[in-house]
Amino acid sequence: MDGTLQLLDQRLLPIRLETLICTTVEEVREAIGNMVVRGAPAIGVTAAYGVVLAARERYRADPASWKESVREDIARLGTARPTAINLAWALERMSSLLAPIEGDPESALLDAAKTIHQEDIAANLEMGRLGASLIEGKCAVLTHCNAGALATGGYGTALGVIRRGFSEGKIHVVYADETRPWLQGARLTAWELMQDDIPVRLIADSVAAQLMARGPGEGKAEEKVGWVIVGADRIAANGDVANKIGTYSLAVNARYHGVRFMVAAPTSTIDSKVPNGRDIPIEVRPEWEVLSLGDYEIAPEGATAWNPVFDVTPAELIDAIVTEKGVIERPNKEKIARLMAKTG
Repeated sequence: MDGTLQLLDQRLLPIRLETLICTTVEEVREAIGNMVVRGAPAIGVTAAYGVVLAARERYRADPASWKESVREDIARLGTARPTAINLAWALERMSSLLAPIEGDPESALLDAAKTIHQEDIAANLEMGRLGASLIEGKCAVLTHCNAGALATGGYGTALGVIRRGFSEGKIHVVYADETRPWLQGARLTAWELMQDDIPVRLIADSVAAQLMARGPGEGKAEEKVGWVIVGADRIAANGDVANKIGTYSLAVNARYHGVRFMVAAPTSTIDSKVPNGRDIPIEVRPEWEVLSLGDYEIAPEGATAWNPVFDVTPAELIDAIVTEKGVIERPNKEKIARLMAKTG
Protein backbone atom coordinates (compact mmCIF):
# COMPACT_ATOMS: atom_id res chain seq x y z
CA MET A 1 0.00 0.00 0.00
CA ASP A 2 3.00 2.37 0.42
CA GLY A 3 1.13 4.00 3.28
CA THR A 4 -1.86 4.88 1.08
CA LEU A 5 -4.79 3.10 -0.51
CA GLN A 6 -5.12 3.91 -4.19
CA LEU A 7 -8.59 3.44 -5.71
CA LEU A 8 -9.52 3.76 -9.37
CA ASP A 9 -12.35 6.30 -9.33
CA GLN A 10 -15.12 4.35 -11.05
CA ARG A 11 -17.39 7.39 -11.19
CA LEU A 12 -15.23 8.82 -13.96
CA LEU A 13 -14.93 5.76 -16.21
CA PRO A 14 -14.78 5.38 -19.14
CA ILE A 15 -14.07 9.06 -19.85
CA ARG A 16 -11.13 9.40 -17.48
CA LEU A 17 -8.84 7.06 -15.56
CA GLU A 18 -8.06 8.77 -12.27
CA THR A 19 -6.89 7.40 -8.96
CA LEU A 20 -8.22 8.55 -5.61
CA ILE A 21 -5.63 8.28 -2.84
CA CYS A 22 -6.91 7.48 0.66
CA THR A 23 -4.71 7.98 3.70
CA THR A 24 -7.35 7.65 6.45
CA VAL A 25 -10.16 5.25 7.26
CA GLU A 26 -12.69 8.08 6.98
CA GLU A 27 -11.57 8.70 3.40
CA VAL A 28 -12.09 5.00 2.69
CA ARG A 29 -15.59 5.11 4.17
CA GLU A 30 -16.46 8.12 2.02
CA ALA A 31 -15.01 6.44 -1.09
CA ILE A 32 -17.26 3.42 -0.54
CA GLY A 33 -20.34 5.50 0.23
CA ASN A 34 -19.80 7.84 -2.72
CA MET A 35 -19.37 5.02 -5.26
CA VAL A 36 -15.68 5.60 -5.98
CA VAL A 37 -15.42 1.86 -5.45
CA ARG A 38 -18.47 -0.41 -5.75
CA GLY A 39 -19.29 -4.07 -6.16
CA ALA A 40 -19.68 -6.26 -3.09
CA PRO A 41 -16.32 -8.11 -3.20
CA ALA A 42 -14.39 -4.92 -4.04
CA ILE A 43 -16.09 -3.12 -1.15
CA GLY A 44 -14.96 -5.91 1.19
CA VAL A 45 -11.36 -5.80 -0.02
CA THR A 46 -11.30 -2.00 0.20
CA ALA A 47 -12.70 -2.08 3.74
CA ALA A 48 -9.99 -4.54 4.81
CA TYR A 49 -7.32 -2.11 3.65
CA GLY A 50 -9.24 0.66 5.39
CA VAL A 51 -8.79 -1.17 8.70
CA VAL A 52 -5.04 -1.11 8.12
CA LEU A 53 -5.11 2.66 7.72
CA ALA A 54 -7.24 2.99 10.86
CA ALA A 55 -4.90 0.82 12.92
CA ARG A 56 -1.81 2.69 11.77
CA GLU A 57 -3.34 6.06 12.60
CA ARG A 58 -4.69 4.96 15.98
CA TYR A 59 -1.51 3.18 17.07
CA ARG A 60 0.62 6.21 16.27
CA ALA A 61 -1.75 8.42 18.24
CA ASP A 62 -2.02 6.13 21.29
CA PRO A 63 -0.08 2.83 21.40
CA ALA A 64 -1.72 1.88 24.70
CA SER A 65 -5.41 1.98 23.69
CA TRP A 66 -5.44 1.83 19.90
CA LYS A 67 -7.60 -1.31 19.70
CA GLU A 68 -10.67 0.30 21.23
CA SER A 69 -10.41 3.23 18.83
CA VAL A 70 -9.97 0.94 15.83
CA ARG A 71 -13.09 -1.00 16.77
CA GLU A 72 -14.97 2.29 16.70
CA ASP A 73 -13.53 3.00 13.25
CA ILE A 74 -14.57 -0.46 12.06
CA ALA A 75 -18.13 0.10 13.28
CA ARG A 76 -18.32 3.40 11.41
CA LEU A 77 -16.80 1.90 8.27
CA GLY A 78 -19.46 -0.79 8.38
CA THR A 79 -22.18 1.82 7.85
CA ALA A 80 -20.85 2.93 4.45
CA ARG A 81 -23.29 0.71 2.49
CA PRO A 82 -25.94 -1.55 4.00
CA THR A 83 -26.75 -4.20 1.40
CA ALA A 84 -23.39 -5.74 0.41
CA ILE A 85 -22.62 -8.35 3.07
CA ASN A 86 -18.96 -8.57 1.99
CA LEU A 87 -18.37 -5.30 3.81
CA ALA A 88 -19.43 -6.74 7.16
CA TRP A 89 -17.71 -10.05 6.39
CA ALA A 90 -14.34 -8.42 5.72
CA LEU A 91 -14.61 -6.15 8.76
CA GLU A 92 -15.49 -9.05 11.04
CA ARG A 93 -12.51 -10.99 9.74
CA MET A 94 -10.14 -8.08 10.29
CA SER A 95 -11.64 -7.31 13.71
CA SER A 96 -11.08 -10.90 14.86
CA LEU A 97 -7.32 -10.40 14.44
CA LEU A 98 -6.97 -7.44 16.77
CA ALA A 99 -6.94 -9.08 20.21
CA PRO A 100 -3.65 -11.05 20.06
CA ILE A 101 -1.61 -8.32 18.32
CA GLU A 102 1.19 -6.85 20.43
CA GLY A 103 2.99 -3.72 19.33
CA ASP A 104 2.60 -2.05 15.95
CA PRO A 105 -0.35 -3.74 14.17
CA GLU A 106 0.21 -2.43 10.65
CA SER A 107 2.27 -5.29 9.24
CA ALA A 108 0.02 -8.08 10.53
CA LEU A 109 -3.17 -6.37 9.41
CA LEU A 110 -1.72 -5.49 6.02
CA ASP A 111 -0.82 -9.14 5.48
CA ALA A 112 -4.41 -10.09 6.39
CA ALA A 113 -5.89 -7.54 3.98
CA LYS A 114 -3.62 -8.76 1.18
CA THR A 115 -4.75 -12.32 1.90
CA ILE A 116 -8.41 -11.31 1.58
CA HIS A 117 -7.55 -9.61 -1.71
CA GLN A 118 -5.64 -12.61 -3.09
CA GLU A 119 -8.33 -15.05 -1.95
CA ASP A 120 -10.94 -13.04 -3.81
CA ILE A 121 -9.00 -13.21 -7.07
CA ALA A 122 -8.48 -16.97 -6.67
CA ALA A 123 -12.19 -17.42 -5.93
CA ASN A 124 -13.12 -15.47 -9.06
CA LEU A 125 -10.91 -17.67 -11.23
CA GLU A 126 -12.51 -20.81 -9.81
CA MET A 127 -16.01 -19.42 -10.23
CA GLY A 128 -15.13 -18.63 -13.83
CA ARG A 129 -14.16 -22.24 -14.42
CA LEU A 130 -17.20 -23.70 -12.68
CA GLY A 131 -19.67 -21.28 -14.23
CA ALA A 132 -18.36 -21.73 -17.76
CA SER A 133 -18.71 -25.49 -17.40
CA LEU A 134 -22.49 -25.04 -17.17
CA ILE A 135 -22.69 -23.38 -20.60
CA GLU A 136 -23.41 -25.91 -23.33
CA GLY A 137 -22.97 -25.01 -26.95
CA LYS A 138 -22.30 -21.58 -28.36
CA CYS A 139 -24.63 -18.80 -27.29
CA ALA A 140 -24.97 -15.18 -26.32
CA VAL A 141 -25.27 -14.16 -22.68
CA LEU A 142 -26.86 -11.18 -20.95
CA THR A 143 -25.41 -9.48 -17.89
CA HIS A 144 -26.57 -6.65 -15.66
CA CYS A 145 -24.62 -3.96 -13.82
CA ASN A 146 -20.89 -4.67 -13.39
CA ALA A 147 -19.58 -7.82 -11.76
CA GLY A 148 -16.12 -7.77 -13.27
CA ALA A 149 -12.59 -6.95 -12.20
CA LEU A 150 -13.75 -3.47 -11.19
CA ALA A 151 -16.28 -4.93 -8.74
CA THR A 152 -13.94 -7.49 -7.20
CA GLY A 153 -10.33 -8.04 -6.27
CA GLY A 154 -9.72 -8.88 -9.92
CA TYR A 155 -11.09 -10.95 -12.88
CA GLY A 156 -14.72 -10.81 -11.78
CA THR A 157 -17.63 -12.98 -10.68
CA ALA A 158 -20.22 -12.83 -13.48
CA LEU A 159 -17.62 -11.41 -15.87
CA GLY A 160 -15.20 -14.06 -14.65
CA VAL A 161 -17.63 -16.69 -15.94
CA ILE A 162 -18.03 -14.73 -19.15
CA ARG A 163 -14.29 -14.31 -19.64
CA ARG A 164 -13.73 -18.04 -19.17
CA GLY A 165 -16.71 -18.96 -21.35
CA PHE A 166 -15.49 -16.69 -24.14
CA SER A 167 -11.97 -18.12 -23.95
CA GLU A 168 -13.44 -21.61 -24.33
CA GLY A 169 -15.44 -20.60 -27.40
CA LYS A 170 -18.82 -20.99 -25.70
CA ILE A 171 -19.89 -17.35 -25.64
CA HIS A 172 -20.30 -15.56 -28.95
CA VAL A 173 -21.39 -12.13 -27.75
CA VAL A 174 -22.30 -10.42 -24.50
CA TYR A 175 -25.34 -8.19 -24.15
CA ALA A 176 -24.90 -5.68 -21.33
CA ASP A 177 -27.79 -3.78 -19.75
CA GLU A 178 -26.97 -0.08 -19.36
CA THR A 179 -28.04 -0.27 -15.66
CA ARG A 180 -29.72 2.95 -14.64
CA PRO A 181 -29.21 5.21 -12.78
CA TRP A 182 -25.41 4.89 -12.43
CA LEU A 183 -24.98 3.22 -15.83
CA GLN A 184 -22.49 0.64 -14.57
CA GLY A 185 -23.25 -1.59 -17.54
CA ALA A 186 -22.60 1.16 -20.05
CA ARG A 187 -19.65 2.79 -18.32
CA LEU A 188 -17.93 -0.18 -16.69
CA THR A 189 -18.98 -3.55 -18.10
CA ALA A 190 -18.80 -2.50 -21.74
CA TRP A 191 -15.43 -0.88 -21.04
CA GLU A 192 -14.04 -3.99 -19.32
CA LEU A 193 -15.16 -6.35 -22.06
CA MET A 194 -13.80 -4.09 -24.78
CA GLN A 195 -10.42 -4.08 -23.02
CA ASP A 196 -10.41 -7.89 -23.42
CA ASP A 197 -11.70 -7.79 -27.03
CA ILE A 198 -14.87 -9.64 -26.01
CA PRO A 199 -17.77 -8.65 -28.31
CA VAL A 200 -20.30 -6.64 -26.31
CA ARG A 201 -23.57 -4.98 -27.30
CA LEU A 202 -25.07 -2.42 -24.98
CA ILE A 203 -28.85 -2.40 -24.54
CA ALA A 204 -31.27 -0.25 -22.57
CA ASP A 205 -32.52 -2.07 -19.47
CA SER A 206 -36.02 -2.27 -20.95
CA VAL A 207 -34.79 -4.13 -24.07
CA ALA A 208 -33.91 -7.34 -22.20
CA ALA A 209 -37.31 -9.03 -22.53
CA GLN A 210 -37.47 -8.33 -26.26
CA LEU A 211 -33.94 -9.68 -26.65
CA MET A 212 -34.88 -12.94 -24.91
CA ALA A 213 -38.04 -13.24 -27.01
CA ARG A 214 -36.19 -13.41 -30.32
CA GLY A 215 -37.31 -16.59 -32.05
CA PRO A 216 -36.01 -18.78 -34.91
CA GLY A 217 -34.97 -16.81 -37.96
CA GLU A 218 -34.44 -13.58 -36.01
CA GLY A 219 -30.69 -13.89 -35.76
CA LYS A 220 -27.85 -16.38 -35.77
CA ALA A 221 -28.27 -19.32 -33.41
CA GLU A 222 -25.15 -18.40 -31.48
CA GLU A 223 -26.59 -14.93 -30.86
CA LYS A 224 -29.60 -16.29 -28.96
CA VAL A 225 -29.35 -15.57 -25.25
CA GLY A 226 -28.69 -18.87 -23.49
CA TRP A 227 -27.90 -17.51 -20.04
CA VAL A 228 -28.38 -14.43 -17.93
CA ILE A 229 -25.27 -14.19 -15.73
CA VAL A 230 -25.13 -11.76 -12.81
CA GLY A 231 -23.29 -11.20 -9.54
CA ALA A 232 -24.74 -10.70 -6.06
CA ASP A 233 -24.43 -8.34 -3.13
CA ARG A 234 -25.99 -10.68 -0.58
CA ILE A 235 -27.44 -14.18 -0.71
CA ALA A 236 -29.90 -15.23 2.00
CA ALA A 237 -29.86 -18.63 3.69
CA ASN A 238 -32.65 -19.88 1.42
CA GLY A 239 -30.93 -18.81 -1.81
CA ASP A 240 -32.76 -15.53 -2.42
CA VAL A 241 -30.33 -13.08 -4.03
CA ALA A 242 -30.00 -9.32 -3.59
CA ASN A 243 -28.34 -7.67 -6.56
CA LYS A 244 -28.48 -4.44 -8.54
CA ILE A 245 -31.98 -3.12 -9.13
CA GLY A 246 -33.39 -4.69 -12.29
CA THR A 247 -32.01 -8.17 -11.62
CA TYR A 248 -35.38 -9.44 -10.39
CA SER A 249 -37.06 -8.32 -13.63
CA LEU A 250 -34.40 -10.13 -15.63
CA ALA A 251 -35.01 -13.34 -13.69
CA VAL A 252 -38.77 -13.17 -14.27
CA ASN A 253 -38.25 -12.54 -17.98
CA ALA A 254 -35.64 -15.29 -18.23
CA ARG A 255 -37.95 -17.86 -16.66
CA TYR A 256 -40.81 -16.90 -18.99
CA HIS A 257 -38.62 -17.14 -22.09
CA GLY A 258 -36.78 -20.32 -21.14
CA VAL A 259 -33.42 -18.60 -20.60
CA ARG A 260 -31.30 -19.98 -17.79
CA PHE A 261 -30.29 -17.70 -14.93
CA MET A 262 -26.90 -17.88 -13.17
CA VAL A 263 -25.63 -16.00 -10.12
CA ALA A 264 -21.85 -15.98 -9.58
CA ALA A 265 -20.73 -14.92 -6.10
CA PRO A 266 -18.16 -16.01 -3.49
CA THR A 267 -19.30 -17.77 -0.33
CA SER A 268 -18.48 -14.56 1.57
CA THR A 269 -21.61 -13.13 -0.08
CA ILE A 270 -23.84 -15.78 1.54
CA ASP A 271 -25.39 -14.48 4.75
CA SER A 272 -26.59 -17.52 6.68
CA LYS A 273 -27.95 -15.25 9.42
CA VAL A 274 -30.60 -13.87 7.06
CA PRO A 275 -33.32 -16.49 6.48
CA ASN A 276 -34.72 -15.06 3.24
CA GLY A 277 -34.63 -12.09 0.91
CA ARG A 278 -37.32 -10.17 2.77
CA ASP A 279 -34.85 -9.65 5.60
CA ILE A 280 -32.06 -8.24 3.42
CA PRO A 281 -31.70 -4.46 3.95
CA ILE A 282 -32.18 -2.64 0.65
CA GLU A 283 -30.21 0.56 0.22
CA VAL A 284 -32.20 3.56 -1.01
CA ARG A 285 -29.93 6.24 -2.43
CA PRO A 286 -30.58 9.96 -3.07
CA GLU A 287 -33.31 11.08 -5.47
CA TRP A 288 -30.93 13.15 -7.57
CA GLU A 289 -29.33 10.01 -8.99
CA VAL A 290 -32.59 9.32 -10.85
CA LEU A 291 -33.59 12.92 -11.52
CA SER A 292 -30.23 13.81 -13.07
CA LEU A 293 -27.77 12.35 -15.53
CA GLY A 294 -24.38 13.55 -14.40
CA ASP A 295 -24.61 17.33 -14.19
CA TYR A 296 -27.79 17.49 -16.29
CA GLU A 297 -31.28 17.53 -14.81
CA ILE A 298 -33.57 15.23 -16.79
CA ALA A 299 -36.80 15.62 -14.82
CA PRO A 300 -39.06 18.65 -14.29
CA GLU A 301 -38.21 20.95 -11.42
CA GLY A 302 -39.98 19.76 -8.29
CA ALA A 303 -40.23 16.12 -9.42
CA THR A 304 -39.49 13.46 -6.82
CA ALA A 305 -38.09 9.95 -7.18
CA TRP A 306 -37.74 6.62 -5.40
CA ASN A 307 -34.28 5.13 -5.80
CA PRO A 308 -33.81 1.65 -4.34
CA VAL A 309 -30.54 0.41 -5.81
CA PHE A 310 -30.99 -3.31 -5.14
CA ASP A 311 -33.81 -5.82 -5.48
CA VAL A 312 -34.26 -9.42 -4.40
CA THR A 313 -34.56 -12.34 -6.83
CA PRO A 314 -36.35 -15.35 -5.29
CA ALA A 315 -34.38 -18.59 -5.25
CA GLU A 316 -36.99 -20.38 -7.34
CA LEU A 317 -36.12 -18.16 -10.32
CA ILE A 318 -32.40 -19.05 -10.16
CA ASP A 319 -31.02 -22.04 -12.07
CA ALA A 320 -27.56 -21.99 -10.50
CA ILE A 321 -25.55 -20.17 -7.86
CA VAL A 322 -21.86 -20.53 -8.64
CA THR A 323 -19.37 -20.12 -5.78
CA GLU A 324 -15.69 -20.90 -5.43
CA LYS A 325 -16.67 -23.93 -3.31
CA GLY A 326 -19.10 -25.43 -5.81
CA VAL A 327 -22.27 -24.97 -7.84
CA ILE A 328 -25.74 -25.01 -6.31
CA GLU A 329 -28.34 -25.84 -8.93
CA ARG A 330 -31.95 -24.91 -8.12
CA PRO A 331 -30.85 -23.39 -4.79
CA ASN A 332 -32.77 -23.80 -1.56
CA LYS A 333 -32.12 -23.60 2.17
CA GLU A 334 -30.83 -27.17 2.50
CA LYS A 335 -28.41 -26.90 -0.41
CA ILE A 336 -27.06 -23.57 0.83
CA ALA A 337 -26.54 -25.02 4.31
CA ARG A 338 -24.65 -28.04 2.95
CA LEU A 339 -22.32 -25.82 0.95
CA MET A 340 -21.62 -23.53 3.89
CA ALA A 341 -20.95 -26.52 6.15
CA LYS A 342 -18.25 -27.63 3.73
CA THR A 343 -16.58 -24.21 3.80
CA GLY A 344 -16.08 -24.39 7.57
